[in-house]
Amino acid sequence: QVQLVESGGGVVPPGGSLRVSCTASGSIDLMDWYRQAPGKQRELVAGIGKGLHTHYADSVKGRFTISRDNAKNTVFLQMNNLKPEDTAVYRCHATYGSFNYWGQGTQVTVSS
Repeated sequence: QVQLVESGGGVVPPGGSLRVSCTASGSIDLMDWYRQAPGKQRELVAGIGKGLHTHYADSVKGRFTISRDNAKNTVFLQMNNLKPEDTAVYRCHATYGSFNYWGQGTQVTVSS
């Protein structure tokens, strides 16, 4: 069983930046970030494969950057120019073969 541990959430004013990270306790393939705001559906924010191919939701392109350190089984999400609509619980997700793993989530709040 792989554990995913997230860190780095918090409160930031509009236009600010945050970086969240997620570390897996074992080997993983694809790693990605989802978010869910109150009353809204869960949304895929960004993902990165082991070969470092990335994909992003249109709403975050140009503002968010996903990266990973394969040696440390860690994925990072750098979020710049944050907007109030980015406020959500951000959850890390990872796959390994047919297995799916989820982190507990970290709150990101964008507010003045």
